[in-house]
Amino acid sequence: MSTNLFHKLALAASLLLAGSAQAHHSFSAEFDADKPIKLEGIVTKVEWTNPHVWIYFNVKDPATGKVTNWGGELGPPHGLQRNGWRRDTLAIGTEIVAEGSLARNGTTRMNARSITVKGTGARPGQTLDADSSQRGGGAN
Repeated sequence: MSTNLFHKLALAASLLLAGSAQAHHSFSAEFDADKPIKLEGIVTKVEWTNPHVWIYFNVKDPATGKVTNWGGELGPPHGLQRNGWRRDTLAIGTEIVAEGSLARNGTTRMNARSITVKGTGARPGQTLDADSSQRGGGAN
């Protein structure tokens, strides 16, 4: 292989790797560990994808009755599976309690530290580790 071709391939590979590394965020860039939150709601959507699983759930304000859809970032699928999760652990309609940290930008998003399945769903009453990047052990 010519030296020139080798350098071009090496440059292309490094640009691809740098782009994917830059697209992945750190916990502290997006979420605030000093703003813990605990929400109770009903799962409306689950995105079981890399690099993070996302769950969406409706939370009803007890004072006003207004329902707001929240997004919760969990760890990567492989980390969740190590902690006992499966794709069908949280089905649409499952009642949950999500604990974690608020998004820094003020949106209705959180980084989930744990998810407790309430009286419905595949694991009623069980609390599962969300393999969160916040706790230091999960992907970030």
